[in-house]
Amino acid sequence: MEPVQIKIKRITDKFNDIELPAYATSGSSGMDLRAAVDNDIILEKGKFSLIPTNVSVEIPHGYEIQVRPRSGLAAKNGISVLNTPGTIDSDYRGEIKVILFNFGSDDFVIKKGERIAQMVLSKVYLAELIETNDLNSSVRGEGGFGHTGKH
Repeated sequence: MEPVQIKIKRITDKFNDIELPAYATSGSSGMDLRAAVDNDIILEKGKFSLIPTNVSVEIPHGYEIQVRPRSGLAAKNGISVLNTPGTIDSDYRGEIKVILFNFGSDDFVIKKGERIAQMVLSKVYLAELIETNDLNSSVRGEGGFGHTGKH
């Protein structure tokens, strides 16, 4: 599989000691994003915070990066990405920041360099919307919000 090249830039040299996103194993689909903070951030239970990563990227047209929760943080501490998956569009050049939410029962401390989320490269397919007054029927029809599987 041929990798897609993505340019990555550190916003400031202040956090050069924090690792850039990278795949942890050869089978990983996501690269870990790390907190670029001067001081510990206490994420109170039931609250959210915007966490900087000190990186920006140049994604080729036709792709996006999805920011997703880390399963370990979710399972052990109830920490998730609030707008999961967050989307980094190919034309965005600002700093990647992660909106973390604490669904857990205890406050959570975010430390400098801690892995807070993962980013996954995804192909984007553009849709062409065609306005119409008629849609083909389907078995499901207009049923939604828990409708399937009920008799």
